Amino acid sequence: MTTATDYEAAALKAGRELEEASAQEILRWAADTFGKRFCVTSSMEDAVVAHLASTVLPGVDVVFLDTGYHFPETIGTRDAVAATMPVNVITLTPKLSVAEQDAEYGPRLHDRDPDLCCSLRKVEPLNRGLGGYDAWATGLRRDESPSRANTPVVAWDAKRRKVKLAPIARWTQDEVDAYVQANGVLLNPLLWEGYTSIGCSPLSCTAKPGEGEAGRAGRWAGSGKTECGIHL
Repeated sequence: MTTATDYEAAALKAGRELEEASAQEILRWAADTFGKRFCVTSSMEDAVVAHLASTVLPGVDVVFLDTGYHFPETIGTRDAVAATMPVNVITLTPKLSVAEQDAEYGPRLHDRDPDLCCSLRKVEPLNRGLGGYDAWATGLRRDESPSRANTPVVAWDAKRRKVKLAPIARWTQDEVDAYVQANGVLLNPLLWEGYTSIGCSPLSCTAKPGEGEAGRAGRWAGSGKTECGIHL
């Protein structure tokens, strides 16, 4: 029987050995090692990692967090991915609806305490939803922000006691764009409207970055917050 300690050792070993591997090779390792106990998470900013995973594990579970605050375009992208790609989209929702959260914590919690809002609407649902998996993949890239600059391609997620993959960690935005164009990968339409990083729709959560600003500058703009908490 494989234990968490075994998976931790395997993750650290794979992180070293797969550092220079292609995204497909990293995902193939996960598919071979974990099978159906491996999933991909997607914010539906694009479907790049979901598409990559589907080429090595058709029918792979793609987990999406529906916070109740998403742009309609994001929900539309999720639905399009589910309808057109060989993946199994699973939507996770928070324990409280937006109305229930407003009643308990007061309206516009995302403006007053964004860390708590993200914890309730993103971190807790994901932790709960990942319960049936031993490994999960994300679309994190090192060039996105200083906080992501050292993202390993395979690591041990100690908080969740699972293997965590970032198969496109070494990719640049140009490489993402090239893959999208070559493979006809679905994109969130908001990317064509000037958004460069797409989260929840309140302006305090997602805004268009100013000229010359980094891609994630529009996330929680004007605050010291840089991550929702999922990757901390």
